[in-house]
Amino acid sequence: MNTDALIHAFDTALRTLFAPARSARPTPLARAQDACVPLTDEEKRLSGALMRVNHVGEVCAQALYTGQALTCKDPALRRQLDAAAREETDHLAWTSERLTELGDRSSYLTPVWYVGSFVIGFAAGKLGGDRVSLGFVVETERQVEAHLASHLDTLPANDQASRAIIQQMKTDEAAHARMAEKAGAVDLPLPVRGLMKLAAKVMTTVAYRI
Repeated sequence: MNTDALIHAFDTALRTLFAPARSARPTPLARAQDACVPLTDEEKRLSGALMRVNHVGEVCAQALYTGQALTCKDPALRRQLDAAAREETDHLAWTSERLTELGDRSSYLTPVWYVGSFVIGFAAGKLGGDRVSLGFVVETERQVEAHLASHLDTLPANDQASRAIIQQMKTDEAAHARMAEKAGAVDLPLPVRGLMKLAAKVMTTVAYRI
């Protein structure tokens, strides 16, 4: 682990937590704008709560990939993790933008979510090596994909803007899981997958409200 890598990790944390995220790709919102109709206050609250959860998920993704990249021994794999993290930055920007449009806010516990996910990513790579670290990517992205699918079922029918964002995020997460599988990810033990699901359930439940 060199000084440049540590500086990059610290810079990523600061940008994620304290600077507005900037997307490299156009927001999917633009493609859905013509289909948008005004939402009721109740619909806005529901969409805002769901997008807050998704925003937290993207904060966690930034932290997870940063922690994993910091311990990665394969330069080519590190570049793949960095590329996936850049796509997660797009997601972070899109969900933040949509929260603002809905008149809602991000989670008050965002720094807590970031630190926890960074520790998991760093520990996975440090203790298990690259293949175990990739196994965490696969399982995380599979769970996120399922979670996003449930949001597509829960969103207000009129909220096509949020729906477009979530659909693109779901596509990207599936691609990240495939990347990790092709790179040699190992299957995580069932108890580990269960603990990850439990942790995700706690995060989504709390972030929905706080």
